[in-house]
Order: sequence, then C-alpha cells, then structure tokens
Amino acid sequence: MYSKKIEEFLKKRKISVGDRIEVDGGKGKFEGLLMPRIQGEADILVIKLDNGYNIGIKMQGAEVKLLEKAKPKKTEAREGKEKGDIAILGCGGTIASKIEYKTGAVYPAITPEELRMTFPDIERLASIRSKSLFSLFSEDMNAGHWKIVAGAVADELKDGAKGAVIMHGTDTMGYTASALSFMLQDLPAPVVLVGAQRSSDRPSSENEMNMLNAVYSAKKDIGEVCVCMHASMNDDFCHLHRGTRVRKMHTSRRDAFRSINSMPIAAVNYMNDRFEVLSPCRKRSPAGSLKLNTKMNDNVAMVYAHPNIKPEFLKSLSDYDGIVLVGTGLGHVSANPFGDKNVHSVLPAVRELIDSGIPVVMSSQTISGRLCMRVYTTGRLLMEAGVIGDGADWIPETAYTKLCWVLGQTKDMKRVRELMLTNIAGEINERSALMEGY
Repeated sequence: MYSKKIEEFLKKRKISVGDRIEVDGGKGKFEGLLMPRIQGEADILVIKLDNGYNIGIKMQGAEVKLLEKAKPKKTEAREGKEKGDIAILGCGGTIASKIEYKTGAVYPAITPEELRMTFPDIERLASIRSKSLFSLFSEDMNAGHWKIVAGAVADELKDGAKGAVIMHGTDTMGYTASALSFMLQDLPAPVVLVGAQRSSDRPSSENEMNMLNAVYSAKKDIGEVCVCMHASMNDDFCHLHRGTRVRKMHTSRRDAFRSINSMPIAAVNYMNDRFEVLSPCRKRSPAGSLKLNTKMNDNVAMVYAHPNIKPEFLKSLSDYDGIVLVGTGLGHVSANPFGDKNVHSVLPAVRELIDSGIPVVMSSQTISGRLCMRVYTTGRLLMEAGVIGDGADWIPETAYTKLCWVLGQTKDMKRVRELMLTNIAGEINERSALMEGY
C-alpha cells in the first residue's frame, strides 16, 4: 500500500492503479502503468515500463501526469467471480511472489487478482477468471494438494472454462504436473502449469512472458496437462512441455525446464502469434468426457541407490505401500552377482519387500534414456525378484507419482504391474527418439 500522502496526491489527480502515467523524477521521464505497492518504502511510486520491467521512483519533487485511464473491465458476475474463458488457479510459488524488503527473502503472497494487474496484456489474450487455492512454496506441496488442484481444475472446466492455468512453484512443478496427468484424463481443454525462476520484483524476472504464453497456450487444441516455461536465457519464446516428461534441470536459470526423452509439445510466443508444434499431443476431448480420478496413495517412498547403501535401510521401508528405486544406468542396484565378500547386496531386501506385497518400481539416475534390465546380470536378478520397469523410459518424478496413483486404484501386485507398464499419459514411449545433445 502507498502512504496516505501519496494516496491523496493520486486521488487529487484522479489517478488509480492501472492508469498510464508519466513520472518525471528529475533524472528523466518514465512512462508506464501505475502498479500497486505491496511492501517496502511507501513513498516510492512503482510503474511498469513498456519493456515489462518495474521501476520505483521517489515521489519527493516528482511530477506525475495522467496519460490514459485504465479501461474498465467488462465482467459478468457469477458467484462473486468473473466468468472468463481461461481459469487461473493460484498455488503460490515465485511467479506469485514478492520480495520481503526487510530480509530480502521471497514470499508467496501475490493473489491471482494482483497478478492480473501485474500483467495488463493478459486480457488482450483471453477473458479470465481467477481463484487462489493456497499460497505455498512448492516444497510444501503433497498429494493432498494435488487432489485439491485436480478437483478445482475439473470444477472450472465443467463450469465452462475453455482452459486452465495453474501458477505453481518451480521446484516440484514436475511432480504436480505428472500427478495431474494421471488424475485428469480425457481432458476437454489444456491444463497449463506455469512458474518463474525470479520474482516479479526483479528486473530479470521472466514471469510475464511465462504467464502470458501459458494463457495463450491454454486456448489451443490440446487435451493434456502441460508446463510452460522459458525455452532460452532470452525473452524470445517458451516451451510447452508434456506433464509427464518435464524436469527442472537447473537451480536458477530461466530456461531450467527440459522435456526428457521427448521433444516439447510446442515452441510458443504470444507476441508474434507463434505456436510451433514440435511433437504430437492429444487433442481436446469432447465436452463432458473429463475423467477425474483423485485416488492417490501417498505412502510411497523414493530411494536413490548409491554406493554403500545398506540392506537394513531398504528393509526399514516395509511400512510403505510402494517403493521407487532410482537406480544406476540401465536400472541397477547392488546385487553382488559375483559373490564378492566386500559387497553388501540389497537384492535380498528388495526380494523380501516384493514377497511381502510391496511393489518396487525402477527408474534411472541418468534421467535420459530407457531402462533395460535384461542386459546385465544385476538387472536380470532384479527382474526375477519382481522389480517393475524394464523397457520404461519414465523419469523418476513420473515413476513416483504414477505409483502413488496406481496404488490409489489397487494393491493387487499383478494389476499394479499391468497399470505401471501401461502408457496412460505419455509417460512411456514405444520408441526412443534420437535427442540432440544426448
């Protein structure tokens, strides 16, 4: 909020948040949209420049001129919210964050309504409705939240929305996208998750391009869950990734997200109406065909195999209903096929878990490539023990969320194996494409 002095100053000049103004602070004139002041020094005016950056200008001695009033929004009231074509659902994350200026930390605080003010071009792309589901850092998200998001998306699509955009933190966005891909099937509209590596307060933030490209993509003929994020370090375009194929591959780069073992669905840039299809995707299903299945079993462990892993550790996982082993190479953990006295094989522990009715699913630490547990003795021993995954090219996050979903449907070991090895949402490719760079 601005100080009372500034509020009165603006009121006298009939200037409101969203109006186009010119500010002369003594060091040059700046033109842009007046933004809300969320926190920080209350006597600094914030405007969004035409290049998308926000700047703060001290009000002392500044001259402010109204250039253009914000156009009033034409809305249709419905149960207290707007009836737009694209539903925007807020879950928190950096794309919905601000800077807490006292400490410099980033906090999830901006509501979807505030983001609409932050992105004035959004209504040029689509009429929108918005709703905040919760405001969390993505590391705090779990299966309970996935269910809430899936249910909210289904409600919005049944209520007439022609697409959905989910604002989400980037760290676990891949898990949520994958989980939603299994819970929301036969989609009549795109469901697009979007985030940002840098908060909107920072000049280098990519949140605007990501957000507007997500809304743009949500209008396309796609019947899948996707992730829309920067495709390069520049502000030139975004990639639209399949929800079961996407992974965050860098801690901080703006182009951190990659499609694994698959090309992205499309290259997207709303500014020049670019939607370049890069790989086939499912089209919108007929209206009314959406299948919502939020049965998830969150009592699943994911364990990275590593040198010196102890059999006792795996045995201690017997209270779980399922386990994903993220093995080495083609799908291996220590099995000691040559009987070396210094090797502590975990194979007996794995076999004991499976024999007790706990499914064990394999994925690979290499991320890219396909599991082939028939090549080496270790893999064959694991297959004989009942480990699931030979031939799959899923990524660890997808193997995990799929096992959670499958165990929500059944605990019958035979049925679990059958469902895990069935391609449901593009998580298993029949053939491995030759990917550039791998």
